[in-house]
Amino acid sequence: MNEQGSGVKVSSVMNEPGRGAWRAWRALTYGDLPLRRVLLGEFAAVFLSGIGGGLGLFLRRLAYRPLFASVGRRTVFGRNLTVRHPGKIRIGDNAVFDDNAMIDAKGDSNRGIEIGDGVYVGRHTNIYCKNGAIRIGNRVNISAFCTVMSANDVAIGDGTVVGAYTYLLSGGEYDYRSPVPFAEQTGMDSRGPLSVGRNCWIGARVTVLDAASIGDGCVIGAGSVVTRPVPANSLAYGTPAKVVRSLA
Repeated sequence: MNEQGSGVKVSSVMNEPGRGAWRAWRALTYGDLPLRRVLLGEFAAVFLSGIGGGLGLFLRRLAYRPLFASVGRRTVFGRNLTVRHPGKIRIGDNAVFDDNAMIDAKGDSNRGIEIGDGVYVGRHTNIYCKNGAIRIGNRVNISAFCTVMSANDVAIGDGTVVGAYTYLLSGGEYDYRSPVPFAEQTGMDSRGPLSVGRNCWIGARVTVLDAASIGDGCVIGAGSVVTRPVPANSLAYGTPAKVVRSLA
């Protein structure tokens, strides 16, 4: 079993000898964030996360801003936002996180998450690391119920639209040849980084698998499974996705 990054696996952290429940929770949720910022995060989660209307948006912005590595101007945090390892998350100007989204930069040696200007993250969308890195360019729109996961590297180019219920996965593979039970593996094996180019339209319920890539200006049809690189300016769809024509 590959032990690299085993500290990001919930069971390994919770079951570490000599670590109490509070220390385990703090490690999983806040990493090495100073205690005063941890307490601020807990206050925001308990008392501010569910407040509706403009008052809730205002109070959450005040409380969440000091938690992150950096936050730009006019960023909006919706209700019941889950934030983990905010010290490794950088957010640009005019970003919007809708209700019930999650941003998790968990990892013991990763760069974390970078989110550009004017990014929209839809409700119930999960953007999370398992010791990987995620870079989301400017003006990217990620619809509701999406998952972006990185145990390696994920990059989404400027101006791209990602349809609802889409999965972008870099890593997260298990070794079926290992004698170690799947539940005890880290689930962080990866064949390489995943990239989505600039100005792409990814349809609803698309899955882009580990080490696949999508070039600039592509359209991927709804329900497709992308298992290999798609050249720039292509229309592709199917399971597995195949290029049907050029858009150049």
